Amino acid sequence: MPQSKLEPKLLTVLREGYTKEQFIKDLSAGVIVGIVALPLAIAFAIASGVKPEQGLYTAIVAGFLISCFSGSRVQIGGPTGAFIVIVYGIVQQHGYAGLAVATLLAGLLLMVMGLARLGTVIKYIPYPVTVGFTAGIALIIAAGQLRDFLGLQMSSVPAAFIEKWVAYGAHLHTFNPYAVGVGLLTVMIVVYWPRLTHRVPGSLIALLVTTALVHLGNLPVETIGSRFGAVPNTLPKPVFPAISWEALPELFSPALTIALLAGIESLLSAVVADGMTGRRHRSNMELIAQGIANVFSPIFGGIPATGAIARTATNVKNGGRTPIAGMIHALVLLLIMLFFGKWAALVPMATLAGILLVVAYNMSEWHLFVKLFRGPKSDVLVLLATFLLTVLVDLTVAIQVGVVLAALLFMRRMAEVTQMSYVTRSLLEEEEEEDPNPLRTRFIPEGVEVFEVNGPFFFGAADKFKDALRQVEKPPRVLILRLRKVLSLDATGLMALEDLLDRTRREGTVLILSGVHAQPLVVMQRSGFLNRVGEENVFGNIDDALNRAYAVLGLPARERPPDAVPEVRREQATATPAH
Repeated sequence: MPQSKLEPKLLTVLREGYTKEQFIKDLSAGVIVGIVALPLAIAFAIASGVKPEQGLYTAIVAGFLISCFSGSRVQIGGPTGAFIVIVYGIVQQHGYAGLAVATLLAGLLLMVMGLARLGTVIKYIPYPVTVGFTAGIALIIAAGQLRDFLGLQMSSVPAAFIEKWVAYGAHLHTFNPYAVGVGLLTVMIVVYWPRLTHRVPGSLIALLVTTALVHLGNLPVETIGSRFGAVPNTLPKPVFPAISWEALPELFSPALTIALLAGIESLLSAVVADGMTGRRHRSNMELIAQGIANVFSPIFGGIPATGAIARTATNVKNGGRTPIAGMIHALVLLLIMLFFGKWAALVPMATLAGILLVVAYNMSEWHLFVKLFRGPKSDVLVLLATFLLTVLVDLTVAIQVGVVLAALLFMRRMAEVTQMSYVTRSLLEEEEEEDPNPLRTRFIPEGVEVFEVNGPFFFGAADKFKDALRQVEKPPRVLILRLRKVLSLDATGLMALEDLLDRTRREGTVLILSGVHAQPLVVMQRSGFLNRVGEENVFGNIDDALNRAYAVLGLPARERPPDAVPEVRREQATATPAH
């Protein structure tokens, strides 16, 4: 399958033939995306609690490698807002050295996931979980920018969400009206500039205009240089992170969160790009590309990276159609850093805060958050649990609890839709009119009971099965278990069948199975249950099962009704039950 193929799209593009016309389009798109990524890379780094240049290192090194090895033709990678919360927490607890090790471990985990063909599995993260932690991250990002947006005189900002607001309240009297003005002007430019043109990003215009305004007007506003000092204009020498074996167990959980987050974000970005280009990405190769990028990013002093949805969409809208565009975007950032990097120190902190507030608003997708409240209550519960845990506790805990809670609620739903009941004579008239094999057209003699299971027969439905079987107090001579609508059977469901078989044998009842599909049949064969029940008691349709019941009772066999159809269709079964 295309998604399972482990080949970078770059090789596919080169094999198909790369034209001069496409290079010109990729060059234009790469330059534009590089300019868009410049303020974002710096802003994400500062919000994550690291130096501004480390965001540039990530966008250059990881961005180049992601495009080079990507399973998508148009993926743009680099630091993103989704990582701010987890990176900030790791830096506060373990310093950058701990973050570097966690990022490297995450890269290795991503590569293992790709090689193990888990690219499609990650897509099964429940939608309420994704919306919940994304909205939570957006709120935390926005809350973290208030210090710089308001120009508050604070030496540091608490990591905990509630403590942030308490600290802001205590320092609110120190707000800087000039910083507020710069921040508001930044937001207005970023929001309204696209109405004039999409060719030049509004974030870059806001950065240039506000930086010039602050320095030409000599406004008392804090800048990158006044807080962090000079910004280097060269890439650092590669240094392998020093791994502390004592701290490794503590870093594994954050590394797993980084890996899951990188996988989810990059595959979501690739899916969005597929919708815009009409192409299909290779999900497993994409995970490997993300892994390679996150292994090398900390070696060059960077932070975690993943596919960036907004930058990828910008790439597509500006004509980028091959990985060359993403590689050019990284080279453009490198050139900007080499020749203009020292000027980055002049950028006001309020400008970056304004840019990130817009990013947080767009990232929150509040309309989707509100829309989910009109869905099932279980989805609302998962959404709120993930959102609140992300904001108030920890992103790692939020993802874990959200996925487990969603899985439990899903199993509950599946158990609820699985119907089990005796098809007695009093219920025959309630059969569905469209049923191709209704029992009301068959003769069911005294001493024969038909019990039907409708839906997946798994551990969530096993107790329901046992309770339904207790409805008939007097044991019948023959019990026909109709499984025509059971397409899956797990170990707990099989154990329930084993218990039923033992019970019928104790009571002198002959158990007959009807309409057994391929997957349940294979499970029965491998476990030995089929031999225990006897292949002479397993049939593909209700008519053969009834004739077997007639034989047990000593009655003559009856002809199948002329309108009867097989209960196990060949497109649903690869193996035929014994007759």
